[in-house]
Amino acid sequence: MHLPRRARQVSLGTGLTLALALGTTVACNAEDAGRDPAPSGPSASSSASVSGQETEPANTASPETDARGVPDLKVTTIAEGLDHPWDAAPIGNGALLFTQRERATLSVLTKGGTVRTVDFPSENVWVSGETGLMGLAVDPNFAKNRRFYTCQGATTSTGHDVRVKAWKLSDDGTKALRRGTLVAGFPTSSGRHGGCRLLVADDGALHVGTGDAAIGTNPENLRSLGGKTLRLNRFTGKPWPGNPFAKATNQRKRYVYTYGHRNVQGLAQRNDGTVWNVEHGSYRDDEVNKLVKGGDYGWNPVSSNGSTTYDESVPMTDFSLPGRQVGARWRSGDPTVAPSGGTFVYGKKWGGLRGTMAVGVLKDTEVLFLRFDSRGRLKGVKAPQSLKQYGRIRQVVQIPGNDVVLLTDNGDGNDVILRVSPR
Repeated sequence: MHLPRRARQVSLGTGLTLALALGTTVACNAEDAGRDPAPSGPSASSSASVSGQETEPANTASPETDARGVPDLKVTTIAEGLDHPWDAAPIGNGALLFTQRERATLSVLTKGGTVRTVDFPSENVWVSGETGLMGLAVDPNFAKNRRFYTCQGATTSTGHDVRVKAWKLSDDGTKALRRGTLVAGFPTSSGRHGGCRLLVADDGALHVGTGDAAIGTNPENLRSLGGKTLRLNRFTGKPWPGNPFAKATNQRKRYVYTYGHRNVQGLAQRNDGTVWNVEHGSYRDDEVNKLVKGGDYGWNPVSSNGSTTYDESVPMTDFSLPGRQVGARWRSGDPTVAPSGGTFVYGKKWGGLRGTMAVGVLKDTEVLFLRFDSRGRLKGVKAPQSLKQYGRIRQVVQIPGNDVVLLTDNGDGNDVILRVSPR
């Protein structure tokens, strides 16, 4: 049943506490202003389809800052003097591989706390606006094949694009060896809305979350790679065979897993196999979405008067579009908070936060822990006070031993990597 558009945008799910029914009043998204702004069963990422999903929009919920259910969190600075670190991944022996967007550098943080710059062709990375050296994923078989993947801006013969490249880290960890471009041609303009987050899911598919390049027609255009999540083979770069448009005549369309996105900033897989994204809103409604094969998430910033202007007055999920749209599982409301990377946290020592999705927040300078039930319905939000003093949080990564690391994004060489240990 479809509710009237206005009613659907404000309806709340049943069974929530009064605190969750209160709309959040949180600060504006700074993304576009000055700075860039249990054992799992069969993978739902390969089997779910839009026909079986709810299309109602999610609840907004004011974060709870009390400590009930939150373990004591010890925060340790493990690297400093960084500039816009964007993504990180553990590579064994207590080390982290990480990117810095504006510097376009790739580095290893050793267990002992030393930051070692990797020999990497930074000169080939196009850096502009919110685009540069961004997403990073390490191959599940890294211990044997040393492969990793980056999403980055690039200069082409006709201008610029955003693309995904494969690499091999040398045995001594000092050099990135080229292994080819997996997929290219993500649209870009000034560098605004460049995405771009990577995730290797349990089924082996490489997921890519892209931005719409602030071009209004991209998100709903299935022949554009902008404003999408994509799935591909991480070795060949070919579209994943289980994609919803895998047999399309248009090659780009074959890569599309979901569409109608504005600027994907985070990708995370839950232990039930489902894949989720984090997305920047316009002046309202940042989103966390549960991804559904073939789903349209409803961002269509095209003016109704036929103008080509990028119209950000439209809803983040526009249920008046043709077909069926998938509503967000969490949204910030109006104004936005600028969430970014996130991960589901596991391990007994996380106590009441175990199983939540931890999302770094840029504008509101905090980490949100979002609890969803088994059906993906929002049940609560926590924002620990102890994580509110470090500025803008770009990414949250769980590491072996179940601690998490946070990457700050304050700029001017003042950024750090933090290790958060629940006790």
